[in-house]
Amino acid sequence: MPQPGSATVRSRVRIPLTFPDGFRAEAEVFTFRGLADGAEHLALALGTAPEGGTPLVRLHSECLTGDVFGSDRCDCGPQLRESVERISEAGGYLLYLRQEGRGIGLYNKLDAYALQDSGLDTYDANTALGLPEDGRDYTAAAQMLAALGATDIDLLSNNPDKAAQLAELGVTVRHRVPTGVHLSASNIRYLRAKAERTGHTIELSRLVG
Repeated sequence: MPQPGSATVRSRVRIPLTFPDGFRAEAEVFTFRGLADGAEHLALALGTAPEGGTPLVRLHSECLTGDVFGSDRCDCGPQLRESVERISEAGGYLLYLRQEGRGIGLYNKLDAYALQDSGLDTYDANTALGLPEDGRDYTAAAQMLAALGATDIDLLSNNPDKAAQLAELGVTVRHRVPTGVHLSASNIRYLRAKAERTGHTIELSRLVG
C-alpha cells in the first residue's frame, strides 16, 4: 500500500465530555487539512502519555445509532465510552472517523439492518445490497496520526484489519489491546459474526444464547 501524503492540523479546541453514566473527561479536539478522503474526521487527545511511553489509540468509526441513540444492535456506544476512559487513563488519541456502517453510510446501514432481520448476518447483508463487507480505508487515520506525531502506537481494537492497514501505511502498532465484550440480547449475532467472519478478538465462549 503506498504511503499517504501529508496532512496538517487545522485547529484544536478543548471540549469537556460527559457521558450518560456521569463519566467525565477533558478532550483536546483536532481538525485537519489535506486528508485523503476529504472527510471531517476528528482526533481527541485524552490524558497524558508517560514520557517516552507509547500512546494508546482507538480508531472509532462513527455510528449514529449506537453512539448517539444508544442502539443495542451493535457495541459501538459502549466501546466509545470504554475507549474514552481507557485512553484518558493511559494517554493517547481517539480518532473519530466518519465511516458510518463500516463505510457504507447511514441509509445503507439501515437497509442492511432490515436484511439482518430476515436472517442474514451483518456481512452477508452488505453483500446482498451490492456493497463491500467492510468498506473502510484507514489512510486518513494514518495521516492524522502522522500530523499528531504518533507513528508508534498501541492500538485499542478487537479488529485485526485496523492494525494490518495501519502497518501498511507506515504506522508502527506495538501492541493491539482488545476492548471489552459489550454483549446484549440484540447484538449477540452481530458480535458472533465479527468473531467468526473477520477474526475480531472476541471470546466466543462469552457469546452464548
